[in-house]
Order: sequence, then structure tokens, then C-alpha cells
Amino acid sequence: MSILHSRIVGEGEPLVILHGFLGMSDNWKTLGNQFADEGFQVHLVDQRNHGRSFHAEAFNYELLTQDLLSYIDHYNIESADVIGHSMGGKTAMLFATSHPERMHKLVVADIAPKYYPTHHHDILAGLQSIDFDLVKSRKEADDQLSKYVSEFGVRQFLLKNLYWEEKGRLGFRMNLPALVDNVEEIGEALPIGARFEGSTLFLRGDRSEYIAPAETTLIKMHFPNSALETIENAGHWLHAENPSAFKKMVLAFLKR
Repeated sequence: MSILHSRIVGEGEPLVILHGFLGMSDNWKTLGNQFADEGFQVHLVDQRNHGRSFHAEAFNYELLTQDLLSYIDHYNIESADVIGHSMGGKTAMLFATSHPERMHKLVVADIAPKYYPTHHHDILAGLQSIDFDLVKSRKEADDQLSKYVSEFGVRQFLLKNLYWEEKGRLGFRMNLPALVDNVEEIGEALPIGARFEGSTLFLRGDRSEYIAPAETTLIKMHFPNSALETIENAGHWLHAENPSAFKKMVLAFLKR
């Protein structure tokens, strides 16, 4: 069994951070270091087919959950606090409901346990359109991607996946073909009856549409000991758009 790649910083109670779809652990480096300074041993994890972790054709939340269990077993972690953003939040929710004894406290960032229709078509088409036989610089990759994705910030997030495979040739760290083939898995709902009784904090961005206030009922069905709080001046990437508020709310929850 391949073990997920991670960067581990700090000493103290284990805190695992799971990135979202098409992201990577590097997206959380700054906040990870700050949480480490607060007395946590922070595990910045790349999920399968992302970042520097292994590539595989199969991709769904059951496998992502098993990957996380194998990871914490490998590092002899009895139970951990877990922060999961978007896709990482779905992984964390399923992990908590499947292995509650291994979860201490859970933080879910801007995702609900409901089904989401596939909505990454333009992004995936844009990434697939980048031909690395022709594209030889980050600027050229951005120019090509801009034909599909207008938002500069989103393109910068996506293009963090670029790296030099060899001298003069760029490539993507993520396993783009497998993610394209399995994109419908990303929106899957938490199974009916899945339930975690432990302390849980849901955070939503005030400019995001991923969690509506009315979804508190659904959240409480799965996570009865949960709270939903809103981060101001933030969209879906709330941890990047308002990191100080995100950090403050998470620490207040984890340390109480």
C-alpha cells in the first residue's frame, strides 16, 4: 500500500490538513506553519492523484478515506484533529463517520455533506488543452488556460501544479487523466445514515454558495455535535482569502 506524501511540521497534538480538488498540500504551507507554532504537529497531506502523492486510476471517497487511514496508521497516530477543504472536507467527513475512534475534532471548510453536480468542466478542459510539446513557460500555460478560465486567482491556484519534469519540459503534478475520468466522484454525497458524534466545525465563506444556511438541518443529521460559522470577505477558498479569520476560528474550536 502506497503512503500519501506529506510535509510534517511542529510538535504536539496531530493535526491533519486535506486540500481540495486540484490543490495540494503546498496550498496550506503558511497556515500549517502557523498551526505548528500553536502547539500542533501538522501533517500537510497530498491526497492521491494530487501533489507529490502516488497516481492511480481509481479515485473515489472510499479510497481517499482508506488512504487517510493507512497514513495515520503508518505514523502511529491514535486519533487526530482533521481540517478538510472542499474535496478534502468530503474525505474528512467520510473518514470521521467511518472511523470515529481515529478522529478527535473535525473542521470542514466550505463543503456540505450533500451531492454537488459536476461543475469543473471548463477548468478541466482548460488544463487538458495545455500541450506541453508546445507550451514551454508558465506564462504560455497561463495564456492558454485563460481561454477557458477568466479568473486570474483561480488560474494561479491551478498552475501551482506546474513543475519541470525535466530540463525544458513542464508537466502537471496531479494525475489529470484519472481526475478527468473520475470527476463525477467529486460531488458525491455522504452516505445516508453516516454519522459522527464528535465535535465538528463547519466554516463557510460569506461569498460562497457551497453551503447555504438552510443546510444546517442536513449537517446536523450527520454531525449532531456541530456548529456552522461564516467567515467574512471570503469565497470558496476561505482559508486563502481570509486566513487570519480562518486561523482564529479554527484555533478557538480546536483548543476549547
